Amino acid sequence: MQDVSIKIPDSMVEYTAVQNESEALVRNAMILYPYIQNETISHGKAAQILGINKLDLLSLYSTLGIPYLDQTKEELENDISVIRNLRSRPA
Repeated sequence: MQDVSIKIPDSMVEYTAVQNESEALVRNAMILYPYIQNETISHGKAAQILGINKLDLLSLYSTLGIPYLDQTKEELENDISVIRNLRSRPA
């Protein structure tokens, strides 16, 4: 582990102190999330960086209200329809 220094607004300082490893994990996972979102790193790479397994990271994000799959219901139904059509085609 390394210490880093970042500039943040004064009013944000009180929210950056963590009391335990669990809070540190959440903070660090949230720092990595934009890089997952813009596809710089994968969930698996983020989990590796954090020292946890991918399923634990997905679970952590889920508890924070961040879904692994961000499809709308319509997009999911469309994907299912495409898969069904492909499966029904003769080989």
